[in-house]
Amino acid sequence: MHAALHETLAKVDPEIAELIALEEKRQRDKIRLIASENYVSGAVLAATGSILTNKYSEGYAGKRYYEGQQYIDPIEQLCIDRAKAVFGAEHANVQPYSGSPANLAVYFAFLKPGDTVMGLGLPAGGHLTHGWNVSITGAYFKSVQYGVRKDTHRIDLDEVRELARKERPKLLWAGGTAVPRTIEFAAYAEIAKEVGAVFAADIAHISGLVAAGAHPSPVPVADVVSTTTHKTLRGPRGGMIMCKAEHQKAIDRAVFPGLQGGPHNHTTAGLAVALREAQTDQFKQYAHQIVANAKALAAALVEHGWSLITGGTDNHLILADVTPKGIAGKVAAKALDAAGMELNYNSIPFDPRKPFDPSGVRLGTPSVTSRGMREPEMKQIAAWMDAVVSAPTDTGLHERVAGEIRELCAKFPAPGILI
Repeated sequence: MHAALHETLAKVDPEIAELIALEEKRQRDKIRLIASENYVSGAVLAATGSILTNKYSEGYAGKRYYEGQQYIDPIEQLCIDRAKAVFGAEHANVQPYSGSPANLAVYFAFLKPGDTVMGLGLPAGGHLTHGWNVSITGAYFKSVQYGVRKDTHRIDLDEVRELARKERPKLLWAGGTAVPRTIEFAAYAEIAKEVGAVFAADIAHISGLVAAGAHPSPVPVADVVSTTTHKTLRGPRGGMIMCKAEHQKAIDRAVFPGLQGGPHNHTTAGLAVALREAQTDQFKQYAHQIVANAKALAAALVEHGWSLITGGTDNHLILADVTPKGIAGKVAAKALDAAGMELNYNSIPFDPRKPFDPSGVRLGTPSVTSRGMREPEMKQIAAWMDAVVSAPTDTGLHERVAGEIRELCAKFPAPGILI
């Protein structure tokens, strides 16, 4: 946080100011490997923390229910135009509050309660909002879940096609939250067309890679594409929906007034800034480096004897089974955090352990790539990870590694952090 802003906040609420300062220090001094996290630029932070948070703007540009939209409308239109340009979309709605509300809007636009939806099961790497039973999407709709092959842990699209022919879903999802391999969007589109389903691609994790051409895009073949706006895209916390022009009215009505009221204008502005950044050569280099770093980190972990789901990665994400190392995922994650490396414990396909104490860990390379780290640093990170996981109770080792990590992080300043 800029010193003047910190001083302003500290005068009003020193407790919150101190906690924010401590969190800034944590993000500065640790290697952040949570696959869904990143650093935004100072420009995105400035827009997100602006006076735009003061304004209500229910409706859409040119069709608002409040006055005083002379500057809000151009901001939202800029954001829409940039989203369409970056992704090649016919229409973009930039108002969803986050990824899950964006996905709910897809349901509301195309389905009635009780209709059949088909998505990748949560234990296989899918997302809650793709019809999992503890989500509203599994409670209000008939949910059919496909999985991955037991031998390869990869999606078998022949099995997906067979299941779709049997169940005839009205909505077919592609994408997930722990999918380390390239998603074959064109194949999903063919299946959806065959069974008469709406094809929805959730690219929340890979949207930055898609924007930069580091992962195939679903936009040309999908009826609707949903995404968060942070993660690899490096925008503020929010959501976005892109769709064919024929679905514009249904999607816009589903977002507002269907699911929410006024958009968060400060978030819209932050997203507009991020989408401008996404059009630069530097962003394209960053996105391709994310993949290169993930492949390097995965290869280094394999050299240390780690067992990776699918054997590696094609994108930003790595899912590892740490039980062959004699440790459970939760214990590993906590030990790594103590040693200055932040990731999350995660279920693996066909996991015999419970979700809150699973066999695996999930990690990714967006944050370290945003700091400018490259393949040599990935090899060092893998060595640290293996040392810590091999000695999860060795606090002396953890302290030593954490100190070495602070020294490395000092050489690669985190975007947006001035302290």
